[in-house]
Amino acid sequence: MAYFVYTFVIFALLSLSEADIYMHNLRGSNNRLNEKSANRNNANRLFDSQNNNRGGYNVGDVGDDPSDDESEQYRMQFFQSSGQGESYLTIEWTNQHGCGGSEDNDPHKTNCNMVLQYMCQEDVNSATGSDDTLRNGENTNTPDHTPIDDLNENRNEADNRKDDDIDTDRGLQEPWQWYDKCYNRERNQGLFTADQNLQNNANGYSSAIYTRQNPNGNRYGYECPEERDYYPYWHPSPWKDIAVLVQETSLCSYYQQESFNVKKKYECIEYYNNGRTQVKHWSRWNNQQDCEDNDGDWLEFINYLEKAPAYTTRAQCEANAGHIWGRPSGENSVAEVCLVALEAPDCQQAPWTRDNHLGNNRDGFPGNYTWVLPSLPSQETQRCAFRLRYNISTDDYDPFNTTSEQNNNPDEGVYSPVVNNPAVDIGAANVPLRLAINTAQYGRVFQDRSHVFKLKAREAGMEAKRIYNLNVRGKRGNIVQVYPAVEYDFVPNKMTIGEGDLVHIQWTGSNTHDNDAPGGDGQTGDDGEGTGGTDRSNLVQINEALENYPLPYENSTMWSAAKVVWIYHSNTPNSVVAKDLAVSMASSGYYRCMRSGVCGGESVERKDALNNLLNNAPASYEGAVLEFTKGSYHYMCTRNNNFTNRSQKGYINVL
Repeated sequence: MAYFVYTFVIFALLSLSEADIYMHNLRGSNNRLNEKSANRNNANRLFDSQNNNRGGYNVGDVGDDPSDDESEQYRMQFFQSSGQGESYLTIEWTNQHGCGGSEDNDPHKTNCNMVLQYMCQEDVNSATGSDDTLRNGENTNTPDHTPIDDLNENRNEADNRKDDDIDTDRGLQEPWQWYDKCYNRERNQGLFTADQNLQNNANGYSSAIYTRQNPNGNRYGYECPEERDYYPYWHPSPWKDIAVLVQETSLCSYYQQESFNVKKKYECIEYYNNGRTQVKHWSRWNNQQDCEDNDGDWLEFINYLEKAPAYTTRAQCEANAGHIWGRPSGENSVAEVCLVALEAPDCQQAPWTRDNHLGNNRDGFPGNYTWVLPSLPSQETQRCAFRLRYNISTDDYDPFNTTSEQNNNPDEGVYSPVVNNPAVDIGAANVPLRLAINTAQYGRVFQDRSHVFKLKAREAGMEAKRIYNLNVRGKRGNIVQVYPAVEYDFVPNKMTIGEGDLVHIQWTGSNTHDNDAPGGDGQTGDDGEGTGGTDRSNLVQINEALENYPLPYENSTMWSAAKVVWIYHSNTPNSVVAKDLAVSMASSGYYRCMRSGVCGGESVERKDALNNLLNNAPASYEGAVLEFTKGSYHYMCTRNNNFTNRSQKGYINVL
């Protein structure tokens, strides 16, 4: 039986120590949904983060009350880039064990890289959608998977297994078929597994759910452990690459060339009948020889931005720049169609962070990357999820040239370069010292993922403009209670743009950030203003960053200097006057305007009074897209600005 040996994917998968990564914007879930506890309920819900049970942010709520109904969850809404103007989203995170700095310049104690990825699908009207729709879920249970019990099952039997497993009350990112494919496909036996004993699946062989980091085949949602642990992956994947942040920029050309964004990947395709018309969604075989020896087709697949059904022939398709004719990944079909091509991922040096310090970089800001949001020619609204993977390694063995040939096998005289908890001789007779090494973690991949969000088509008036997204990070509680999450702040909290650029102000929050027991290793509680457990934000102008009193509307300049290009509640944004915009921002959308003649029951005149701590305001605010005139504008949140431990402020400088 033949196996591929992929020595090149082992880089950055060797680790000495516990490490974690937490996203703050987009808000990383760390597998949370809506728990009131400081610890998450289920570390296996959607993905294997390898993180501490604390941390993460609950899914956002639309209104001012908790709800288990997914239709009441708020999905952040971002306008796509266009061919004439880009849309910028600041990704922020903290990572525990250092990154950045090359071996020759400012070396670190560990090697690292970070891989930023996303997946999208066309949005659907219902909250939960169909079986394969991206969703956050309404409970924290792990979606089910029933292993195949007959390798010769037919199409109906496979469909029945899926139907029995799928529950739309549970979260979903990768589809069921992706994990079932992984469960049944043999693992890459050319990989270095040290002295770990990788298990077999119910079919009697070791499949891609077993890796050195996951030797027992534990399941995390519908994630494929082999794909999670190795990058670039050698089979088609549902994820699209955004960027690779590396320690050595000399690796950039390799990562960009090997990315599934631009390099076609192969997969074995088998069929349910002799007519070769019904494509199976899985195959045991992971290489061309075994595939073809077992009557399969070794076919190439293409990653893509979206389909282009208007072009029905190869000639039509390839006559249009940015389009490619091929077989789309992720479908039970071998038909070729026209696809909108992806670009190679961005590649740059990772931000420098300290070892053993879950905090800011040298420049005083968290780890961050500015994502240029994709531009879909169709401008169809997409439902998406974001993933950040953090890979750390050491130089205790050659990461590029250590393969399965070095796996521990004393019977054959082969000894792994690293083993569990070795005792080492330091020269003192009969005084060996034991090293704390777990080879399942000696080369570690951590990750965090967002809740589901949307990429929307642009509205009239913003087609050719650059859009900068201004959001809120953090959750309720003081720094000890929320750690390793963070307290509230705006993201980015310092923004310099040009006249004519647009700013989309938007935030989301939860009504269940109580941080109750169990609290794990940290302190429980949710110190803060207003109703316990609730996130609230607003935005009012201040004179300068050192001040903590908002300007009276009559003395403000921010809102009179803003042209409303789009606002969430009006089809006529040009009719929104400065005072109505100011009251909407200050009330987090609780009020839409001042006078009932303009917005009826949503006005200050008609609606019940806003609580002065925003308790009855919505937790999330879809906001507005504004175009500011030249000037500097400082702002703050009135509620989350306790002088002792918070400073939710920011400024926009328009050149």
